[in-house]
Amino acid sequence: MSTSTEVRIRPSSIQRAKKERRAALAFLGPNALGFLAFTLIPFGGSLILSFFNWPLVGSPEFAGFANWKRLFFEDAQFWPIVGNTLYFASVYVIGNLIVSLGLALWISSNVKFKGFFRFAFFLPVVAPMVANAVVWRLLLAPEEGLFASVFKMLTGSTGPNWLGDTRWAMPAVILMSIWQGFGYNMIIFCAGIGSIPQQIYEAAKIDGASWLQRTVRVTLPLLTPSIFFATIMTIISSLQTFAQPFILTGGGPGNSTTTLVFYLYQRGFQGYEMGYAASIAWSLFALILVVTFIQYRGQDRWVNYQ
Repeated sequence: MSTSTEVRIRPSSIQRAKKERRAALAFLGPNALGFLAFTLIPFGGSLILSFFNWPLVGSPEFAGFANWKRLFFEDAQFWPIVGNTLYFASVYVIGNLIVSLGLALWISSNVKFKGFFRFAFFLPVVAPMVANAVVWRLLLAPEEGLFASVFKMLTGSTGPNWLGDTRWAMPAVILMSIWQGFGYNMIIFCAGIGSIPQQIYEAAKIDGASWLQRTVRVTLPLLTPSIFFATIMTIISSLQTFAQPFILTGGGPGNSTTTLVFYLYQRGFQGYEMGYAASIAWSLFALILVVTFIQYRGQDRWVNYQ
């Protein structure tokens, strides 16, 4: 009896599994085709293009490693621009994490109107980057901007030329970027803090731990997975920054705020050197890959997943 039952059930279960696989493929198919057409093929095509000279109009000419040789050994602008990118990324990541973590700790305490503050601080993230940059360009105007007016009221002078001085242009871009982007990490940290069991805090209070001790010894160690994720994502996004220097300074004064993505844009879509722009893109990809790999290799030393 049991053998005949198994024989009757097995074909129907196999057919059901086949139908489920076909349904899964039907749902995944369009996305897989889109990924292949708009991500994977262009990804490989850009690598091939880096070995060609192509002025966008006309036929590409094979150049071998000429673009790479020019990029690393002959282009006097490339390495200073790499330095600009690393400068922006390092200061922006540190500032973003400090501001977002501090506000998350504050909002997660016994503060009123938590929902309003979350909304207000997250609002710049969902606002268009171009609109944010245009507003900050007006705020940082050398004579009539808000910053100049505040400086004039306090000191009698309009202060530095924030966007026209090589010493202040990059800090101004970083300041605007932190204001625009800290809300995303703040929400991540708020969610991480909210997931910490309250019993741990209650036990720490019974042991006589102060708020600062609870923060340092309980909250921050248990929040390290969220901090790790936020750090990785913030580093990757900071190394790809484009809109802020493009709108605020146009990469200037000189090349003081030109980043790798902005330099790629200049070479590819202003200079029509698509092969050379592709080599810049792959150098940026290698930089992001190395930084991310180092972060992942070092996470065991400080990230607590328990």
